[in-house]
Amino acid sequence: MTPPDLSRFSINQMTVKQLSLPELVSACGESGVTQVGLWREPVQEYGVTETAKLIREAGLTVTTLCRGGFFTAIDPEARAAALADNRRAIEEAATLGTDTLVLVSGGLPPGSKDLRAARERIADALAELGPYAEQHGVRLAIEPLHPMYASDRCVVSTLAQALDLAERSPAHQVGVTVDTYHIWWDDQAPAQIARAGAGGRIHTFQLADWVTPLPEGVLNGRGQIGDGAIDMPEWRGYVEAAGYSGPIEVELFNDELWARDGREVLAETVERFLTRTGK
Repeated sequence: MTPPDLSRFSINQMTVKQLSLPELVSACGESGVTQVGLWREPVQEYGVTETAKLIREAGLTVTTLCRGGFFTAIDPEARAAALADNRRAIEEAATLGTDTLVLVSGGLPPGSKDLRAARERIADALAELGPYAEQHGVRLAIEPLHPMYASDRCVVSTLAQALDLAERSPAHQVGVTVDTYHIWWDDQAPAQIARAGAGGRIHTFQLADWVTPLPEGVLNGRGQIGDGAIDMPEWRGYVEAAGYSGPIEVELFNDELWARDGREVLAETVERFLTRTGK
């Protein structure tokens, strides 16, 4: 029997965050998964160098590291601290062997209602960090988040906004993250995916479904593939028509999934990827 083709599949660490890094590596081996997207906090807890060694010895590839960003502070000291932290994130990505650092750009700073100024501060940060990332073989991938996060988490809400920022820098320095959960509602997104593809700026593609009602706090409401309103084959088709042929990460924030056995969730996610996202 021919084994399933998981050459495009990547499991984002947050989908099975109940698994420790060694448990995640073991579960990937059992499930035939060869690619993972990692998050800085658990990697730092385990040790960046130790994580890189663990991943390398298991034969896994790190598709992305999440997250950098949070560039919107007005206070000079807070801004300098954010830039320093992003330089560390770039260095961590390079140590882990991934070429992509995902950016959550930051919400409105306290007391401000100026979205345009916040986005300009993001542009300034990207101009400073892009060359540093290039020196380390890392690309910055701006992730637009659903507008419900604009005030506190990310003032970049659409792919058009993300590309307007990214296109101020070379494509090998700054591109975008295409995440179905955040853009599925936007009827301009398909054209923006084509724009991103034409410019070589789709640096990663992530899947999560939209399930309602959203939980209190909304952050942990990303549904398992196939459980919600998003036509996954359609969106995969847009991205692939734009020329993207890289890894496809499944990144789910979901309290119900986290309460289950992580290996079971990983196996289920693999099955959903194979059966619900198209070929």
